[in-house]
Amino acid sequence: MIVGGGTVGCGMEPFYTDPRIELVSFDIYASPSVQFLADAHNIPLVSESFDAVIIQAVLEHVLRPEEVVAEAYRVLKPDGMVYAETPFLQHVHEGAYDFTRYTESGHRYLFRRFSLIKSGASAGAGTQLLWALDSFFCGLFRSKLMGKLIKLGLFWLQAFDRLIPETYNVDAASGVYFMGRKDRDVMQDASIVEYYKGAQR
Repeated sequence: MIVGGGTVGCGMEPFYTDPRIELVSFDIYASPSVQFLADAHNIPLVSESFDAVIIQAVLEHVLRPEEVVAEAYRVLKPDGMVYAETPFLQHVHEGAYDFTRYTESGHRYLFRRFSLIKSGASAGAGTQLLWALDSFFCGLFRSKLMGKLIKLGLFWLQAFDRLIPETYNVDAASGVYFMGRKDRDVMQDASIVEYYKGAQR
């Protein structure tokens, strides 16, 4: 199941085109990519009915991310998998419909009812710098076009994500990801300090 699948996200095309995947996708608006409309805070589907849930670039746009994650947990079968990508250091997008950001540790804690498979920076410090320059020049010249032109001219900054160690990318990421499995155990609050994966140890 894809939460917020009205627009096919980056890298998500195979989920929509692979005939072996029985895909269910929904959003709050109609599009050719969704089967129904719903609010992710209250998914109108039977509990324990999906093998996997994908939540890409959605949690920053909902008012109560913990409720959305709880709904993902509910609809997953035992041992079902969740994958989420959420911004950390990105400027506001979607205007008034943009509410939340997460550090890598905060994102992990959000999914504390899931056992960790893998997590980290989905886009690192180079991408974050590109976003910042776009926003800076957009504001400086009061021109969205100027920001986009700067971003186009400096697109190569994203390549530095691969050169920067993951520990540093985690601390300055444009976005973070989490992949986990539905679990009965809940991550304890004290464990989040030990979990920290950044360079400021």
